[in-house]
Amino acid sequence: MPWRNKEASSPSSANPSPEALQSPSSRGNMADKLKDPNTLGFLEAAVKISHTSPDIPAEVQRSVKEHIMRHTRLQRQTTEPASSTRHTSFKRHLPRQMHVSSVDYGNELPPAAEQPTSIGRIKPELYKQKSVEGDDAKTEAKTCGKINFSLRYDYENETLIVRILKAFDLPAKDFCGSSDPYVKIYLLPDRKCKLQTRVHRKTLNPTFDENFHFPVPYEELADRKLHLSVFDFDRFSRHDMIGEVILDNLFEASDLSQETSIWKDIQYATSESVDLGEIMFSLCYLPTAGRLTLTVIKCRNLKAMDITGYSDPYVKVSLLCDGRRLKKKKTTIKKNTLNPVYNEAIIFDIPPENMDQVSLLISVMDYDRVGHNEIIGVCRVGISAEGLGRDHWNEMLAYPRKPIAHWHSLVEWQGRAASFDSESSCPSPRPPPTP
Repeated sequence: MPWRNKEASSPSSANPSPEALQSPSSRGNMADKLKDPNTLGFLEAAVKISHTSPDIPAEVQRSVKEHIMRHTRLQRQTTEPASSTRHTSFKRHLPRQMHVSSVDYGNELPPAAEQPTSIGRIKPELYKQKSVEGDDAKTEAKTCGKINFSLRYDYENETLIVRILKAFDLPAKDFCGSSDPYVKIYLLPDRKCKLQTRVHRKTLNPTFDENFHFPVPYEELADRKLHLSVFDFDRFSRHDMIGEVILDNLFEASDLSQETSIWKDIQYATSESVDLGEIMFSLCYLPTAGRLTLTVIKCRNLKAMDITGYSDPYVKVSLLCDGRRLKKKKTTIKKNTLNPVYNEAIIFDIPPENMDQVSLLISVMDYDRVGHNEIIGVCRVGISAEGLGRDHWNEMLAYPRKPIAHWHSLVEWQGRAASFDSESSCPSPRPPPTP
């Protein structure tokens, strides 16, 4: 190599004196040597060994360092794999995430840079965890004592006999530290037939021991609910509601052939719950195709929204992701009925990796030709839902390619109806025509 020949021919050049290094002629010779390509290649190799060599000028070190950094940036470029076009519209709404572990940093970086630290990063899963002790305290705060009652069916007279026995540990509603409790009894969905006990003065542990008869055929008992509302009587103002008990399944304790005593916790409530009805639908997910099918089967005992005593219901299903609505689809409208039958399928394309980020909001609406459509009730299913909504979703994921059907009770919508049904950013299509 040239530099070896020069070193062998002049040994004194290997160890120059300080005076020689400081002379202008020596600096000029050094600059001429650096212009030689062979010398630059040697210096580039030398930089990897020692970045602080006194024999190399600072401008040469900077040029070599920039060349190495450009080579490193080329190695860092990566290309995302092409995704399915069918899920493009769904993924467009999802927040773009950067996966640091998938980037190749090359061999020239130190090993510490290949293992990014997690210090300072937010972990969303920590905020989704629920404390068991917090749930227990929340449940205890919602209870307002207990109530004891019994059920029996009289087959001969086709009558359900409800016997209110007693209540225990009721909260005090009066200034004297006591209450004047009584109980209202409904057999839902019929609210016209309302029965109630006598008022018991100044007690938190009343004993009622009263019987109430509801004429109802035995075959209809499976579709009925028992609703008990506990009130505090007030002579000069509106009666205060203490709480309520709703028994969804009348056959929960026995077949009603014999009188069976039941104890229930009284749940806190400020007003009587209104029965909005129920909806039955099935869920089916195909992981290989990334397709979720919700089949709206039917509704029953919907709340009457028109002055005629009926409603014009249709069902709207919204696909939600992180609180935002991505898509919505609707069924046809059924005129003048409180028990519509649909049997209509609604399909959403959702990739398997995004199933834990989405949920479905099912809304039963009353169509109005003149004004705004009103919300009768809603229910929600998804991994973040509560109660039956979460259980139905998990059952669907546990049994893929199999339709799973359940009845869901409708609850009141807590948001603004106008913003829910018609949004400026996502204009709602017009309701489907009447069949």
